[in-house]
Amino acid sequence: MIPFVARHLICPLHERLIGRASFRALRELQRSQWDAPADLRNLQRAKLAALIEHAERHVPFYSRRLRDAGVDAALVDHFDALQRLPLLDKAQITAAENDIVWHDAPGGLHAHNTGGSTGEPLRFYVDRRRQAYDQAARARTHRWFGADVGDREAYLWGSPLEVRGTDRVKQLRDRLFNHRLFDAFNMAPEKMDAYLDALARFKPACLFGYPSSLALLAEHARSKGKVWSTAGLRAVFVTGEVCYPHDRQVIENYFGVPVADGYGSREGGFIAHQCPLGEMHIMAENVIVEIINAGRCVPAGETGEIVITHLDAYAMPFIRYRTGDRGRLKPGRCACGRGLPLMDVVQGRATDLLHLPDGTVKHALSVIYPLRAMPGIKRFRVTQHEDFAVTVDVVRDDRAERITPDAVADRLRPVFGADVGLRVDLVDRIAPAGSGKYRYVVSHAAGGARHIAEEGMKIDA
Repeated sequence: MIPFVARHLICPLHERLIGRASFRALRELQRSQWDAPADLRNLQRAKLAALIEHAERHVPFYSRRLRDAGVDAALVDHFDALQRLPLLDKAQITAAENDIVWHDAPGGLHAHNTGGSTGEPLRFYVDRRRQAYDQAARARTHRWFGADVGDREAYLWGSPLEVRGTDRVKQLRDRLFNHRLFDAFNMAPEKMDAYLDALARFKPACLFGYPSSLALLAEHARSKGKVWSTAGLRAVFVTGEVCYPHDRQVIENYFGVPVADGYGSREGGFIAHQCPLGEMHIMAENVIVEIINAGRCVPAGETGEIVITHLDAYAMPFIRYRTGDRGRLKPGRCACGRGLPLMDVVQGRATDLLHLPDGTVKHALSVIYPLRAMPGIKRFRVTQHEDFAVTVDVVRDDRAERITPDAVADRLRPVFGADVGLRVDLVDRIAPAGSGKYRYVVSHAAGGARHIAEEGMKIDA
């Protein structure tokens, strides 16, 4: 598909048909990014007021929460109200069930699942408004690097729905939007050879994927003497896990373009992204970021847990949501001229690669997705030992007697094949790492050099 046709005809028509105002939101964000920090703060104040008042009227969970905190949504300073509300976590969302959902959201409720960095599954809902602003924020950051809606983009990604080769509707949609999907869950040498050949034919304007998978692909290409010769590549966008300096260097050296790191999550949305000068900008029009340490909101420069309020999440409000990641706000304004506030993610999701005896490398999400799709699994940890054998610890929901060791093993066997030992243990609890976070995949197998201790993790900015 010609990029001009995709950008000006196919994409706008699609957004109009599904009732999503992404292009209008993009125009807003294109203007507001240059606003002064004080003006962006005023925009946040107005959107926060609207969100809290909506939540009080239409979402029973928040009606009770505001009342218990002594907050009258119509009378308070809404930044002050935010500070008075308790933090929100996955367990509270799950326990609230339908009480935390606005069932009359325009365009309906759209269900998603995530395991997150804790391995604790979460089912949540988004509406068209939130989708539009998340899409617009992503499109804006692509424009920072000279890539636009409709340009050819290749994804090295993975999800049960996103990698099904039999989904012809998905394949057709990708072609219309100038997207190509390559399975990050299958990084066998012969597969990576095919990926490189397909990328050379596709000639993408940008690549998008997990940094560990893209670095692995680049290392494989160099080992085979394959030279990256696709003209027109403008940037490599990475997200989904910590982007370590070594991976960044490998990717930049091979592809010869900047690596731009994004921070967010399925439930938290599109939170922050690097600009061409390397600073991580918060998407302030869409999200408020607080840094919490010892129960209090700390100023710029101090490290704590990243807590977000998504200002456009109306179907299921995420107000003071605990991400489980650690970071800090940064003072000052970027030399790029944008007024968007700055942050660092100093500790985020660490994703180990899993290794098979034949040399195939599996992304950790290839086991996370099947496990989180099993109703009744409350928490899990996957450990790969030095001999490639795998142990899976599973904490069940009390009501989920159908979650048996055999059922879990059957779900994961296609990932590892018949030659890898696989044991499933049902346990009462899984202890966190020293950092306080639950590591959900740990690999000690040969070749697992990407196993990195959680203490002191830092994204290269």
